[in-house]
Amino acid sequence: MTRLVHLHLASRRVPAALAALAGCAIVLWAALHRHWDAYGALQLPLLFETACASVVAIATASPFGDPERVTGHRLPWLRMATAVTLTIAAAAVLAATGIGTDLAGGTTTAVRNLAGLTGLGLLCAALLGGALAWIAPVAYALLGVYALYTQWHGPALTSPCIWPGRPGDDLGGALCSGIVLCAGLVAIAIRGARDTPPPAG
Repeated sequence: MTRLVHLHLASRRVPAALAALAGCAIVLWAALHRHWDAYGALQLPLLFETACASVVAIATASPFGDPERVTGHRLPWLRMATAVTLTIAAAAVLAATGIGTDLAGGTTTAVRNLAGLTGLGLLCAALLGGALAWIAPVAYALLGVYALYTQWHGPALTSPCIWPGRPGDDLGGALCSGIVLCAGLVAIAIRGARDTPPPAG
């Protein structure tokens, strides 16, 4: 079992994903120590939350494609555990970034946004494949950036489904992002990323 876990993590390039998450956190931490105008300070964390969510979703890509699905009953649990572990790691590095800096919305907002964006990425991976899993988080982030903009220039977008535009302690936004994350985790566990193996030879 230990060897199976090791091979699964290696095939998903988890060490590279962890390094990418750490890199996102370091760049965000450095950026937060610069002076930003009100718009930049509010929108900057969302861009890095999107990057972290994209890293988690892209790491679901399988080099073996659909044939991997017949390898046994443990695979869904491995997929789920890998996605959950990377999501927790991303949340941890974002939370650490907020220490001693002025992270717009605070750690609660960052984790909520990350959760929902990761769920969108996992759903996208199940539909389009791991290599294209970044599309949904990035597309949604554009809507999120606009929602943040409308807080300054109304009318404000207040739907809980657009959680980046909601306060960090908003229950509706947290529920929406949590539901999306759960749906993404279930989809990636059951179906896996929709990938095709590279051509032989």
